[in-house]
Amino acid sequence: MSNTHSIFLKEMGITEWSSRDGSAEVLTPTQASVLVKQSAPVEVQITEHVPQGNWWFFGAQPQGDAQILFQNLIRTLGLTPQEWNWKSATDNLSQLTSPDNGRPLVALAFGGPVAQKITGERDVLAQLRETVLALNTGNDEEIPVIATFDLAQIISKPRDKALLWQDLLLAKSVLQNS
Repeated sequence: MSNTHSIFLKEMGITEWSSRDGSAEVLTPTQASVLVKQSAPVEVQITEHVPQGNWWFFGAQPQGDAQILFQNLIRTLGLTPQEWNWKSATDNLSQLTSPDNGRPLVALAFGGPVAQKITGERDVLAQLRETVLALNTGNDEEIPVIATFDLAQIISKPRDKALLWQDLLLAKSVLQNS
């Protein structure tokens, strides 16, 4: 990244830049202080990422464009590989337990059939969305589940991305309030 690009990003308050190839450039305190001296006075605060919770994603492993969409969701949510896991709806749900790291947990079900299978609900996706459901583990532990569209459906119907985003915001809210 050129020095000019870095200056513009700093002025916009962006301290970390992720390119489309997945690599991230983070300015070191030395680079940030040099940029601040070269441009107008802008206070730059570099903070370390603090995990907010754990995410479980249920559904078919995304392929092709759906995989790119999923990677962009992970990047947008700011999740590190230690903060999320891909789970299968065919897994033995009674064997699933919350991680022992003390952070809250939320599950996101991609697709109506997946949401129905892991929650035991019978309603269609349109009725399951925008509702906090519970993972049907068969034990006393309640793990919140948010039902959303299958990623392949989002690829074929891009207008539904806004609804996916609403579901992600609901999941993030559940996580923050846990």
